[in-house]
Order: sequence, then structure tokens, then C-alpha cells
Amino acid sequence: MLKKDKLALCAEDLRDKLERWQDYLQSEKHVSPHTLRAYTTDVGHFITFLADHLGTTPGLNDLSNVSIRDFRSWMSRKAMDGTSNASRARSLSGVKNILSWLDKQGIMHNAAINTVRSPKIPHKLPRPLHEDQAIDVIANANMLEAKDWIGKRNIALFTMLYGCGLRINEALSLNLGDMPRDGFIRVMGKGRKERQVPVLNIVEKALEDYLNACPYPCLENEQTRALFLGSRGNRLNQGVAQRAMRGLRNSLSLPENATPHALRHSFATHLLQNGANLREIQELLGHVSLSTTQRYTEVNPEEMMRIYRAAHPRA
Repeated sequence: MLKKDKLALCAEDLRDKLERWQDYLQSEKHVSPHTLRAYTTDVGHFITFLADHLGTTPGLNDLSNVSIRDFRSWMSRKAMDGTSNASRARSLSGVKNILSWLDKQGIMHNAAINTVRSPKIPHKLPRPLHEDQAIDVIANANMLEAKDWIGKRNIALFTMLYGCGLRINEALSLNLGDMPRDGFIRVMGKGRKERQVPVLNIVEKALEDYLNACPYPCLENEQTRALFLGSRGNRLNQGVAQRAMRGLRNSLSLPENATPHALRHSFATHLLQNGANLREIQELLGHVSLSTTQRYTEVNPEEMMRIYRAAHPRA
């Protein structure tokens, strides 16, 4: 959420609309906490720049009158501060989001924002682990934990990420009531889009082992009790899971791309290598666009050649 010091820089009319926009992102768009934090941080930085640039407390009229030159000055300031192209592109996206929302609500219109070009972002490919590396992560996920149940929790979490292809925040958002049933688990993905993912026996077994060892009894409604718990019995924080992976990375001499999210990339890449088609992988990952899933064919040129030979009429 926008911090009070950023809101204090705005005139009252703009401050009210910013709070309504944040409510819209959370309640209607159902953006992820990461997206909400990124958008509000970037818009906060823009408001700070605008207050300094204009020498006044910006209101809605000031926002509607921001020119292409002003937007370019803001982007140039961020570049001089050492902000990467990817971060500047994300910042511009956040500001475009608030201005688009204000426009659609009939509150104000800024004609210049659509003429601002986003910085070019290098084309990045997913960086999966090799199969043996992914297996090593799962097999040794408990090696650095003093408490047995925490080690089993790490095994269950990393087994689920690799076995089901979940995003880390999707896994950590699961409650006891979301436990697999009939070989499937229902996952709430980006934009509150639900999907059904098959669960391997090894994933179910790891979850059972963890829950049997967990010292915190289920005294509350299983629909709201977190599946993955931290050491104090609260919902496991994403940073704790990432720290556990960093420890494994150092101990097992794994590459820098060994992160919880790399297990999701590995899930998709290894399925593709073993014959799954892109549409199936798209459904399993919860991608809205097939083009997002197609990145995995670039990771594996042999698979791209196989698809080409199978589909081209003259192959």
C-alpha cells in the first residue's frame, strides 16, 4: 500500500483517488501481493518526483497535465539513479495502470502517457535446474534444519513446487482445506483464476509426512488454517522458503538460478522434454497466454526441432 509520507505529498482529491485505486487492485482485480506492492511503490516514487518537479502538491489537474517531457524527465531521473530497464518498464506500467483507471472512471484523462515508450527489456529465458539437481534439492531439503518437522516441511514444499509446478506464493497460500483430493489440487493463481493440477503420489506422501510431524494442532477451521507453517505456527513466509533454498544452493554447490521458482521452471521444462505438449503445460502452469509457455521451447532447442519436424508438411 502507498505509504503515508507519499500520500501526504498529494492534494486531497488525488489522495482519495489513490486510495480507491488501491482498493480496486485488491478487491476487483485481485492482483497478487507482489504486484500490489510493486505498483504502489512505483506510483509513490512518481508522486515524489512530481511534487519535486512541479514544486507543488500535485492534484488531479496536475496529473492530467503531465506532459511527455515530464514523463521523460521522470524516466531519465530513474535511469541516472541506476534503475535497470526492467525496473523502469515496471514503474511505467504502474503509472499507466493508475492513469488508465482514472480515465475509465471518468475522473481525468492524460493524453501524453500513451506516447511514452517503455524501455527495451532483454529477452530472458526461464532457467530451470537439471533433473538430477531438482531431485537433489528435494532429497536434501531437510539437511540444514535442526527441527525434524521443519525439514519435512521443506521437503513437502519443494516436492510440491517441482511436482505440481506451482508458484511459491500459490503454494504458501494453500490452507489445510485445499489438500489434494482424488489425485488433484485446486490452486488459486494470478488474477484469482482457479485451476486444477494433478498431484503425484510422492507429493501426497511428502505432505502427509510433514503434517504428521507438525507440532501445531489444527484447532481452527481447516479452510483458513495455513498448510505450510513457519517455526512459530504462522503461515510460512516466502522469504523463509527462499532462505532455505539459498542454504541448499550453497551446500549442494548448485547454480545461482536454484530458487523456489526455478522448480516451477524445471517442472515445465522436464515435462516438455518428456513429450508433453505446450497446451497441456499452459493449463498446468495457469498461463493466460500460450506465448508465455512457449518460452520453454527456447530452453530446449531439441524440442523446438521435434515440434517443427512433426508439424511442417515438408519435414
